[in-house]
Amino acid sequence: MLYDLNIAWSPSTSAAELERTLRFSAALGYNVVALNHTVTPPVPPQVANPLPKFPPSSAGPASSSSSSTTPDQTSNKQPKLPTVLHRATLVLNDPSVYHRLPQLVSSYDLVAVRPTTEREFQGACLNLNLTDASLISLDLAQRFPFHFRPKPCMAAVNRGLRFEVCYAQGLSSSGSGDAANDARARAAFIGNVVELVRATRGRGIVISSGARGALGLRAPADVVNLLALWGLGSEKGMEGLGALPRGVVVNEGIKRSGFRGVVDIVGTAEREKGEREDRAVGKGNTAAGEAAKEKQNKGVNSSNKNENSENKRKIGAEEDGGGGGPEGDDNKPMSKRQAKKLKAAIRKAQNTEAKTT
Repeated sequence: MLYDLNIAWSPSTSAAELERTLRFSAALGYNVVALNHTVTPPVPPQVANPLPKFPPSSAGPASSSSSSTTPDQTSNKQPKLPTVLHRATLVLNDPSVYHRLPQLVSSYDLVAVRPTTEREFQGACLNLNLTDASLISLDLAQRFPFHFRPKPCMAAVNRGLRFEVCYAQGLSSSGSGDAANDARARAAFIGNVVELVRATRGRGIVISSGARGALGLRAPADVVNLLALWGLGSEKGMEGLGALPRGVVVNEGIKRSGFRGVVDIVGTAEREKGEREDRAVGKGNTAAGEAAKEKQNKGVNSSNKNENSENKRKIGAEEDGGGGGPEGDDNKPMSKRQAKKLKAAIRKAQNTEAKTT
């Protein structure tokens, strides 16, 4: 799946133009897009989400407008809308706006920060709470009064933050008609991208469009080739369009649906009726088999007991027959123990007779 987490939106954006942009992004191959609303301080205590809502899987309009067109032709002319998320980008120019981030988190699907000074950039890289924002989106079309140093940038990447590069800032004009300003903006954008890639070693960079309309969008292959010219490898470019933004979206969803971003409670599916009957039949067969085995074991034990008793009876009869008769008594020698008992009995009898006399 391909992601574009920054399609610019403003209150002046018309619904028709926005829908055209979304459908064109789906035609280019993007599966998930995010409408971006830039919020500038001061942030009100009660934050309302003004972004328009779209159904999760919207298809093109039906063929009722023209009886000659079939549904297949209509779907080919107007592709389905991608999955649309809502995102807010908070401009950081003062540390006092950090406490407003939880209000934005509760109203939007994604939250990003845009630092404008060196102090705010250092604070976002080193101290930004990951439960509030996971994207650092910089306006790379302007010159910054500081450099992107590797130490804070790599610290942010290791903490789980991602840097966003919006390629439309280096492609589209500002709309003012000043070619010199547009050329300077493109030069600043290219220099900032090269410096950011060098500071992060190409890691943790999410690629978005930042387009204000359909003309600002580019195909994924074109975007990867364009970033490769500015120092970002092709593999890192594909990660910036797929794996990295997917991780951002999934983590933000877990933060909002789970308990402290750790436990996510989901409903378990009930077993189907046929499966329950099969399990009941299996249990019945198992119980019947166990009963038969137990009965068989009891029969074997009883037969063994009968055999043991018969053997004992035979042995006893043989012993009685061998020593019960007179011939047996005469032939059988007396053991030493029996002789001692006999002598003791005779001695005892003699003693009792002597006492009586």
